[in-house]
Amino acid sequence: MSSLLFGYNTNGFAHHRLDQALEILADLGYQSVAITLDHFSLNPFEADLAGQVRALRPVLHRFHGRGVIETGARFLLDANHKHQPTLVNKNRSDRQRRLDFLSRAIDVAAETGFNLVSFWSGAPEETRGSRTRMNYLVDGCKWLANYAEVRNVRLAFEPEPGMLIDTLDKFAELFDRVDHPLFGLTIDIGHLHCQGETPIAKHLRRWKDVLWNIHIEDMKRGVHDHLMFGDGEIKFPPLLRTLAEIGYSGGVHVELSRHSHDAVETARQSLAFLRKASR
Repeated sequence: MSSLLFGYNTNGFAHHRLDQALEILADLGYQSVAITLDHFSLNPFEADLAGQVRALRPVLHRFHGRGVIETGARFLLDANHKHQPTLVNKNRSDRQRRLDFLSRAIDVAAETGFNLVSFWSGAPEETRGSRTRMNYLVDGCKWLANYAEVRNVRLAFEPEPGMLIDTLDKFAELFDRVDHPLFGLTIDIGHLHCQGETPIAKHLRRWKDVLWNIHIEDMKRGVHDHLMFGDGEIKFPPLLRTLAEIGYSGGVHVELSRHSHDAVETARQSLAFLRKASR
């Protein structure tokens, strides 16, 4: 049996209470969990957040501190615009709203004991001024890294198709400029395949020292659509072997947010697939 820690993102359980989703995932045999903060999932703006975390601790203990706080909720900060505002918006108050949310996510990560937050840049409102947008992002990431240091939390930045930082080459520049020991990387396996960043194993090896979070799903080249395993083009056994070979010890988190209508069976089949592929 592989030593990899397979996990699941709670954004794939949109129609369950968070405590229900966590219990189901633990019962299925998942060893890690990615909790996406959202309206009804540890919303960091709610007054009773501390009480919600306390209530979840019995089931969180079933994951033995293995997990990550994810920050990709679609409409948590703006009910009318997906994934807005961002760290690269022109308006300073918009950037500050995203920073406030991410700092609260860091607090949640500390309180849950996961001590890891995953986040992305966001998409620029226009293509002009990319250097200025990058400067905004660097400043924001530096501030977050300093705040995370106080809370003993690591940051795992995710390149995302369609956003300012969409490839690992662009992440490399950001990584060098932020230059903080708590600033690392989330790699989404499907994203690399989608954008032709291959061979994927090469990137896993290159970034192994700061690779703190993995998202996994199937995908087709050129189409950013998270697919059930077997519905895309990715060959998973070699990639899982590479993760084991480089000593990756974080969670390998299934991300299938559009499969919430059949969440339990999707989670069951995903774990069976990954276990078989990692033998």
